[in-house]
Amino acid sequence: MTAVARERRGLARPLAHRETQARELMDDPECNLTALERTYTHFRVVNALVSGWRRVYTARMRPLLSPDRTTSVLDIGCGGGDVPRAFARWAARDGLALEITAIDPDPRAAAFTAAQPPVPGLAFERTTSSELVDAGARFDIVTSNHLLHHLEPGERDALLADSQVLARTVAVHNDIARSAVAYGAYHLGTLPWLRRTDDATFIHDDGLLSIRRSYRPGELAAVVPPGWRVERQFPYRLLLVHEGRTGGAHA
Repeated sequence: MTAVARERRGLARPLAHRETQARELMDDPECNLTALERTYTHFRVVNALVSGWRRVYTARMRPLLSPDRTTSVLDIGCGGGDVPRAFARWAARDGLALEITAIDPDPRAAAFTAAQPPVPGLAFERTTSSELVDAGARFDIVTSNHLLHHLEPGERDALLADSQVLARTVAVHNDIARSAVAYGAYHLGTLPWLRRTDDATFIHDDGLLSIRRSYRPGELAAVVPPGWRVERQFPYRLLLVHEGRTGGAHA
């Protein structure tokens, strides 16, 4: 492997310090749209394997849900929409009433989710958390998946401020915990996505950069406002949690 290739894949980069300069390919407005849409499609598999949302749903969300009273969820930065679709699927299977609003300001994400089969109780909107705050919206639960590491400090602070306003019960932002072991495992596990150009996705390269851009527990705890707490989740996951005014049984 050439030095250039090693640099691109991040194999030569130390993980002792968080990467703050490099940007993921999918965040480039001019990135290959076909590759982006393939990436959205494959996120369902990747997130099911690494994100730990099933455990978060079971331990933190499901105890707050009811078969008789509809609970509202806002998922911020939904991308291709696989996580809110999973919430809807799990709640329906459990016989619980859940209404989900999944938002993303990116027109490419909006076009992708609009082209997918509709799911009862799930609505996708092209908007931002700040616009919902301005509109006076409120939700029982606020979530995001792999969003924190994409954000600049000011954007992160704005997201957390919006989440506190929007969430009646609990906000849970789920992200990666930076680790050399996680980096190596992801590198090996996503090698099958390194395919020829006409079947390309951003799963491998962007995923490795996501790990490099993610926080360690102490790093995240040091930069979040009072009232937020950082929790570890196995393996190599971080949950950033804030309880709303009404509290949460498992929040």
